Amino acid sequence: MYAVLMTGGKQYRVEAGSTLVVEKVGGEPGSSITFDRILLVGDGEDVMVGTPTVPGASVGATVLGEALGPKIVVFKFKQKVKYRRRTGHRQHLTRLRIDSISADGKTVRAEPPEPAKKRQAARPKAALAAAAEEKPARRRAAKAGSTAAVEAETPPAPRRSRVRTAPKAPEDAEKAPSPTRTGRTKGSVEAASTAKPDERASSAPEAKPRARRTTKPKPQSAREE
Repeated sequence: MYAVLMTGGKQYRVEAGSTLVVEKVGGEPGSSITFDRILLVGDGEDVMVGTPTVPGASVGATVLGEALGPKIVVFKFKQKVKYRRRTGHRQHLTRLRIDSISADGKTVRAEPPEPAKKRQAARPKAALAAAAEEKPARRRAAKAGSTAAVEAETPPAPRRSRVRTAPKAPEDAEKAPSPTRTGRTKGSVEAASTAKPDERASSAPEAKPRARRTTKPKPQSAREE
């Protein structure tokens, strides 16, 4: 048997024993709740359609807990007036378990849920302490065995001897002549820029010693005047 119930402005198709998430309904977890707005009840080939509800039909459920729906962002925007409004919303929901469906004097109930497994009897403190000490020892032994196996499988890498040698001085540095200061003109600069490296070395002018400037003595006639 199945039924179509209405709650929170929405319609849900339910069966006995199924779980359902609906909009928030008053009730503490573990409490029972009854829905009387049943729009349709089906039992095999027999289908009863309400006008708008089926008289005498009801659905019993148990509250399992509460939840939150997905976040919805509401954003309002107007052009050329700097109007922005951003609002978020998360709907409060309730989880239910359908226990029974009643219609036309007939009731279908769901099988009770399986009881939770009983916890194991508490062990004495001495046994708990011994188990806590055994776990780290087992982990260390397993780790040591795994590292030993890896070392046995992988051969040792050959060692490389490092020999440091002094850097060799470039041969061109010894042959290169010491720089000398020479007079340069515009023509010599242009010729040096267009000439090849060998021609530059051959065409470079030799440095001449600067002559000392002296003053000529005045004649004797000029002195007498």
